[in-house]
Amino acid sequence: MDHRGHDLGPAGISTFAAGLNSDYDAVHAGLSTHWNSGPVEGTVNRIKMLKRQMFGRASFALLRKRVLLA
Repeated sequence: MDHRGHDLGPAGISTFAAGLNSDYDAVHAGLSTHWNSGPVEGTVNRIKMLKRQMFGRASFALLRKRVLLA
């Protein structure tokens, strides 16, 4: 609700906004720093894709070799 008591939308949006506001310092740091986890996320995504492809087909040793060689 706004300062006049009017509903501003679905409760989920209000709850989300309140959570962002309560942790303002972390949100600001996350949006203003030049650091990002893109390369790490890309590597994790690649490993998960290989794991899905090999599920139920081979041993862990073969999966490990494929991850290291891919």
